[in-house]
Amino acid sequence: RRLPRRRHDSCQRVEPTVGQGSTITVKKNIYSVHSRLIGEKLIARVYAEHIDLYLGRHFIERLPRLRGEGRHRVNYRHVIDWLVRKPGAFERYRWHDELFPTSHFRMAYDWLKEVEPTRASKTYLRILYLAARENETAVDEALRRLIDRQMPISFEVVTQIVTGQPDLF
Repeated sequence: RRLPRRRHDSCQRVEPTVGQGSTITVKKNIYSVHSRLIGEKLIARVYAEHIDLYLGRHFIERLPRLRGEGRHRVNYRHVIDWLVRKPGAFERYRWHDELFPTSHFRMAYDWLKEVEPTRASKTYLRILYLAARENETAVDEALRRLIDRQMPISFEVVTQIVTGQPDLF
């Protein structure tokens, strides 16, 4: 067969602007990006399996591409800096349910809401921030241990367990 008249592009270029919720829309799907990019116009190169994001000529991140339309992918690491500064926004955040990396995080938040409803969001966000900055797996394990032993959950105790300070058990 003859070759096509022009070369097929391996990717499609889109230029989304980062909204106030730290999200962009690419091909009718929503993706989160780091909160420091709010208001910036990005270049998104959309490939079959992933999306490469650029700010000018600087590569920012590669995201797995979502299939279909109307779907979303929110990474808590992208929005945690913003949410820690405004813990009241956590309850009303559109993608609230996406900010629980594992079931232990969800169980910890539910326990905090039950025990100290006025400070639950702030405490949970501090724990989530610790997971983003230190080690998500270690924080998840600390929460699992506290939940299994039915011990009170607090930022200080989780930090002690994660940093290997004197064992509480």
